[in-house]
Amino acid sequence: MADVESHDAPQEPQSRHVIYCGVCSLPPEYCEFGGTVKKCQEWLQKTNPPMYDRLWSEDALAAATSTLSVDARKRAEKDAHKKALKAEAAEAKAAQTIASSKVYIKRVERNKRKYVTAVSGLEAFGLENKKVAKDFGKKFATGSSVTKLASGGEEIVVQGDVSEEIEEFLLEKYDVIPEDNIELIEDKKKKKDTGAGG
Repeated sequence: MADVESHDAPQEPQSRHVIYCGVCSLPPEYCEFGGTVKKCQEWLQKTNPPMYDRLWSEDALAAATSTLSVDARKRAEKDAHKKALKAEAAEAKAAQTIASSKVYIKRVERNKRKYVTAVSGLEAFGLENKKVAKDFGKKFATGSSVTKLASGGEEIVVQGDVSEEIEEFLLEKYDVIPEDNIELIEDKKKKKDTGAGG
């Protein structure tokens, strides 16, 4: 009996080619449920115009809403408008946060001639501290690690006095950080802190 059923089905499983959005990483049919509908639509229109026409053209939208009652259509339009406004407000807020955020590169004296460089504030620009710390370690051939701050945030500690090189590296590799948003600070430990008490 199993032999009879297998003749109807294809011999090998057929694979499907699924397109994923370059903005929200969902399939384009589900982009409307993400928070970046406008950006997703623009991306889809550039990369796959036939699919854009199938999903977002006037005819497709009219066909999708034709089965709804008049009240339901009004509610759907109202909800879509609210979502669009919310997405725009979120984008504006994110842009404002990035504009007001700063990356602090601090040179800290450990002993008389030994220094470490602490970098904080990268999270605001959407960068992962662990990956950036690994990049610093490779670039400057030194030890670098992520440490938690008492204030609740994280900072990257790089061995050696490489504060100016780090600034150049950040500007070169991570273009999301504007040059004006990087601040260099020199911090010397006081003798009271390093003394053995007394």
